[in-house]
Amino acid sequence: MNGTSNGSDSKKLRVEDRMDAPPSRVIHIRKLPNEVTETEIIALGLPFGKVTNILSLKGKNQAFLELGTEEAAITMVNYYTAVTPHVRNVPVFIQYSNHKELKTDNAGNQRAQAVLQAVSAVQSGGTPTSGSTASESALTPAPSPVLRIIIDNMFYPVTLDVLQQIFSKFGTVMKIITFTKNNQFQALLQFNDPVNAQQAKLALDGQNIYNACCTLRIDFSKLVNLNVKYNNDKSRDYTRPELPAGDGQAAVDPSVAAAFSKDSSSLLGALSPLSAAAAAAAAAGRVALSGHGGSSGVLLVSNLNEEVRVYGDVQRVKILYNKKDSALIQMADANQAQLAMSHLNGQKMYSKIIRVTLSKHQTVQLPREGLDDQGLTKDFTSSPLHRFKKPGSKNFQNIFPPSATLHLSNIPQDVTEDDLRVLFSNSGGTVKAFKFFQDRKMALLQMSTVEEAIQALIDLHNYNMGNNHHLRVSFSKSTI
Repeated sequence: MNGTSNGSDSKKLRVEDRMDAPPSRVIHIRKLPNEVTETEIIALGLPFGKVTNILSLKGKNQAFLELGTEEAAITMVNYYTAVTPHVRNVPVFIQYSNHKELKTDNAGNQRAQAVLQAVSAVQSGGTPTSGSTASESALTPAPSPVLRIIIDNMFYPVTLDVLQQIFSKFGTVMKIITFTKNNQFQALLQFNDPVNAQQAKLALDGQNIYNACCTLRIDFSKLVNLNVKYNNDKSRDYTRPELPAGDGQAAVDPSVAAAFSKDSSSLLGALSPLSAAAAAAAAAGRVALSGHGGSSGVLLVSNLNEEVRVYGDVQRVKILYNKKDSALIQMADANQAQLAMSHLNGQKMYSKIIRVTLSKHQTVQLPREGLDDQGLTKDFTSSPLHRFKKPGSKNFQNIFPPSATLHLSNIPQDVTEDDLRVLFSNSGGTVKAFKFFQDRKMALLQMSTVEEAIQALIDLHNYNMGNNHHLRVSFSKSTI
């Protein structure tokens, strides 16, 4: 294919617009934004394998990308079939090309080839050629294996596990530290090799973790090694699962940490638009919950169902017939499934650890009509307790990990602090602190442990306080 020809190419492009081509290692990309760069086009294919050639047709807002193997191209197309790719927040369309390889005219495609050579050098650990222009300066050898990550437009919470899943696609993630600076969530993430950090930055900078939100802004850190003292929900050293939790933070179960350090997919399995391994699973929005031991299966699932509602709208629940300490819980969408898994996996309940992972099942099937499944399956689609039915609801902005401090709302005017202390003490825990908001319709209430707070939320969310006032209970990020 000649990069300077127009007539024959345009005919071929129109043909490809209206037919499904068989698998090919050449990918046809359409509806690219006008200002797209070759680097951004290459970044679409980079997570799936080596990119061996590129042809950019700027006037047509199209491009062709050649991958090293047909298998890599199939993985790329399968992934982007489930998750629409975005370039500069514009959805683009990806399909197989009719061409089996790209034969580009280097003279007419010189800039794109310079970028490709720079990327290839980075992939192989070498040095980009001297012909690279200023726009490719980011492809010079990585100065550090540590990336500094800022999350813009953070509509959903972003956890350590979310970051680990996304970035481990590009190499071994060794350490992560998260913090808030200038009212922005930030992270430092260390790879085992600067080349992996370079590839991750090239592919992920400017991408959204979830649809139209949680945008990654990535740069290199001046640090070359991170010093992680604690394994908790704010920092983690995946090479040292024995580190303490510290400062009263939730500890990371050693077996969980060890599994993360070996294989990130063993627990997370799927995530958002940025994980190629995740696409099929995440699209279904499903979560499997299991608790080991504890009370009966019915009670366990009933209670877990209420806890999961904090992170999304539960559609269906099925207790497993041959393993009644485990259940399948279907959420409304993939983001809610991810939130529930990220926040609830490893939490303690009835003195047992809850394990949460993505299920292979696409949906929870209801029993056939007339079939008695002993009450093991329930449909909650029309439940009045759904918190996230309204788009843009403020509930989306108040999703936090389980904590000892609970946020109470919809409190009747005549209910006193003593009334609420007694109510929450009766759930089997100890109320350590209490604080009304100024309007007395809301309050913060702190239990002595996270486990007690979880139990209280399960027991008392939607509790009827009289006169049709139903108490709303959620986890708080604040302390008293």
